[in-house]
Amino acid sequence: MSGSGPLHLTSRLPLEKGGAIPVLGLGVFQTEAGAVTRNAVRAALEVGYRHIDTAAMYGNEADVGAAVRASGIPRDEIWVTTKLWHTDHGFEAAQRAAHQSQERLGLGPIDLYLIHWPRAKSPEDRIGTWKAFEKLQKEGVCRAIGVSNYTIRHLEELRAKSDVTPAVNQVEFHPFVYDPELLAYCQDRGIVVEAWSPLTRGRHLDDPAVRSIAESHHRTPAQILLRWGLQHGLVELPKSVHRARIVENSGVFDFSLAPEEVGRLDALRGGGRVGAWNPAEIP
Repeated sequence: MSGSGPLHLTSRLPLEKGGAIPVLGLGVFQTEAGAVTRNAVRAALEVGYRHIDTAAMYGNEADVGAAVRASGIPRDEIWVTTKLWHTDHGFEAAQRAAHQSQERLGLGPIDLYLIHWPRAKSPEDRIGTWKAFEKLQKEGVCRAIGVSNYTIRHLEELRAKSDVTPAVNQVEFHPFVYDPELLAYCQDRGIVVEAWSPLTRGRHLDDPAVRSIAESHHRTPAQILLRWGLQHGLVELPKSVHRARIVENSGVFDFSLAPEEVGRLDALRGGGRVGAWNPAEIP
């Protein structure tokens, strides 16, 4: 599962079960519900994106669904992910939450349904949630199931209680939060790793190493960060509401980083987390 070969905007990575996921998607975290979300999704689909990532907590599932329906693009060409918020952990609660998300989206089966965070009242609640996910997949409510913000410890807990491996683990992942151990663990087990906030919410775009590499390729720092993730075999989920930035973020398939450049970016790891919660601190 490597992103170092030829890729294009509609390239997909195969999942162990549940289809194949496009390697670049539009994230809509903190995107205002209503016209802002609908316009961002419409722009992304017009540019050629075929992957939209939302969540119940974002409050914009209905607008994502409306924009997808209005696009006129066949439903089976567009991959839509949503997520269960941590207040809905548990077997019964998770099933209710999934059906509510499906209704808000209005797109039929959810392409990928993720446990948003491992935060739960107990490990038993987490396992109950996963058992609900297994049931939802069998029933056709969602095509693929996975997790988000899971550490190796959380994944091992799941593996001890279930024979069903998550198709995806979506985590904060960029050169400043580079976790080769987690990446290797997931890829060795056929779990696709998705990167949220791959552009570090803009906080590290002025890093000297990133800027230097960008200048040598006549690219933007954002494009360098996204290309780094693709070459590590990740699915990248940059967020923007601006059409020009959405276009910019898609322009990462006609160049490659040299191995020494990838290594230089790898060496930036350590301390640049932008998320409010550190998954390693979740029991």
